[in-house]
Amino acid sequence: MRTADLISKKLTETFAPESLAVTDESHLHQGHAGWREGGQTHFRVYIVSAAFKGKSRIERHRMINGVLAGELAGSIHALAIHATAPGEQL
Repeated sequence: MRTADLISKKLTETFAPESLAVTDESHLHQGHAGWREGGQTHFRVYIVSAAFKGKSRIERHRMINGVLAGELAGSIHALAIHATAPGEQL
């Protein structure tokens, strides 16, 4: 399973998002720290979920990082997170 698909699966199962987009941006980081041949190292996540209602930005990031802890300890070098509750602006 590709890393982007695994990220999507885990976030969907945990947060039941209204909206979720996971983008592999590894090609933008070629030659930089953490980049590997074949990519799948740098990702951007846009997620909208009721689970984030009343949570701070840091709490939201910690929630997502907790779900993806195994991947962040291994194959993922960088993860940009944009997490909002329904009705919030990015």
